[in-house]
Amino acid sequence: MTVESKGCACAAPTPASGGGFWKSGGWLLAALPAWVAMYWVLKPAADGLAFRALGLAPGSRLGEAVAFFVYEAPKVLMLLGAVVLGVSFVQTFLSPERTRDLLARRTGAWSNLLASLLGIATPFCSCSAVPLFIGFVRVGVPLGATFSFLVSAPMVNEVALFLLWGLFGWKIALLYTATGVAVAFVSGWILGKLRMERHLEPWVLTVPFTPAQAGSGPAGLRERLDLALQATKDIVRKVWPYILAGIAVGAFLHGYVPAELMARVMGRSAWWSVPLAVLIGVPLYSNAAGIIPIVQVLLAKGAALGTALAFMMAVTGLSLPETVILRKVLKPRLLGVFLGVVAAGIVLVGFLFNVLF
Repeated sequence: MTVESKGCACAAPTPASGGGFWKSGGWLLAALPAWVAMYWVLKPAADGLAFRALGLAPGSRLGEAVAFFVYEAPKVLMLLGAVVLGVSFVQTFLSPERTRDLLARRTGAWSNLLASLLGIATPFCSCSAVPLFIGFVRVGVPLGATFSFLVSAPMVNEVALFLLWGLFGWKIALLYTATGVAVAFVSGWILGKLRMERHLEPWVLTVPFTPAQAGSGPAGLRERLDLALQATKDIVRKVWPYILAGIAVGAFLHGYVPAELMARVMGRSAWWSVPLAVLIGVPLYSNAAGIIPIVQVLLAKGAALGTALAFMMAVTGLSLPETVILRKVLKPRLLGVFLGVVAAGIVLVGFLFNVLF
């Protein structure tokens, strides 16, 4: 993933540098105007493809579904690429090993808060966060803090934050982030107070641990940008199928599901909509980037904000693949308590949002 390093700035290009300026990041300056221009022409290009090139009727179910897909797919992928590139560059200064070291030196509620906040800075899905969970336990991080990180990392990562900001505005993005951190903090704090370390599988404590090596990693801007670009390629390569699948589902909902039905099933007046959304979301598997387009359509169709966000939290924070992997780490009782505590927190957040908004 990321590599810890102590770095510095890049020297000004000279004729003898052999293209060093472009290799050191100058290509970003040239790519930025092209990215902005492409982003702003997406909407007219999508409408032109759907309604003129393909001959679909504006306002028709199929036409609206196709126009939604051909507009949202490149838009979300472009936003994702830009966000991951920027965040991956920042993460070259904070490695997983340093994250472990930071948490190992904290105790009590502070360790839960720090773990919840550090989870935001890690672009992991729920499954890829589990190996770090094992490393945390092995190095002596309190169990409650490891659970706070395990909840926060997939549910409230920086990719979700910036995509929510770009699609819904800063208020919803910050509200989602704050409530996600609160769920992670409280869940980890409760699990830590229950002192259920004996319900870890014994093999977890025998996994070899290699301490972080200070000073390892890239030394300059070029190396950091190379790592960030490679991380962006790796992450986008892994998540783009989920994004397209999510946008395809969103396109179907946008074109074919009546707004009245969605408002009746997931609206604010249906008290059972929040627990139902959590139950539906748990068996599904997606990362935040893939589920956001679906949430976007749910809200546009009349779903209550709390219900839609509870659905998103359940999909990203309590996925079935994560549960299967965690069963290899946690004994059934601890696994059941973890799922119950997090699910209860998500349901409470959903009800709270539906009352306040």
